[in-house]
Amino acid sequence: MEAILSSKYQASIPKGVREFLHLKPGDRFKFFIQPDGIVAILPKVPTSTLKGSVPKLNKPISTEDMDAAIEAGATKRFRR
Repeated sequence: MEAILSSKYQASIPKGVREFLHLKPGDRFKFFIQPDGIVAILPKVPTSTLKGSVPKLNKPISTEDMDAAIEAGATKRFRR
């Protein structure tokens, strides 16, 4: 898919991309430039749509347990 940059530096988003990202008029999206030069476009998702996406825990986790899990993850990550 291609788009053309106008003299006003505007471009239309091809229909296939709009449909894939479920973009509608007025929607916001972000551009991310990767170190290898690839540009990614992602729709801006309202945080309210994320509600309920993470299940609630049966019991609270102590800060000591959280610290231990963080330490274990960091240790594992840097041992490679």
